[in-house]
Amino acid sequence: MGAHVHKGEDRSDSGIPDPDPEYLSLERELTFLLRRARANQGEMAREVHPDLESAAYGLLVRLDEYGRQRATELAAYIGVGKATMSRQLRALEELGLIAREPDPADGRAWLVDVTDEGRRRVAHVREARRARYVSQLSHWDRREVAELARLLHQLNGVMEK
Repeated sequence: MGAHVHKGEDRSDSGIPDPDPEYLSLERELTFLLRRARANQGEMAREVHPDLESAAYGLLVRLDEYGRQRATELAAYIGVGKATMSRQLRALEELGLIAREPDPADGRAWLVDVTDEGRRRVAHVREARRARYVSQLSHWDRREVAELARLLHQLNGVMEK
């Protein structure tokens, strides 16, 4: 008596159908999406500035969206240590994309913000990326795009906890 296997059904190494094929499928698709996202982030970083590290692009976007912040807040958001954050911020500052100023609430701390030039460059790259999404998803119904955005937002909220 052999087990009936549905087309596309995931199996464990033992040949037994996996009890959670939906989660395996989710893991597979997220892995693929994240791999593409990392490659795209590198391209976008180079579009902002040829010497910009891929990881630093996320810092610029965060600062552009939420305004000036302490380095410790940025490090916590990105999930890196103080030394890594200091190195990335120093590189961004040397490229003229961010500026630091003393925090008026705490003279020992610094606030970081995007410069006008950094803001202009980030806006240009983000607009180009948005235009690519519009082009690539032009055959999708706008409600599907909105639903995907809603579900990704919901997933990000769960993953943040």
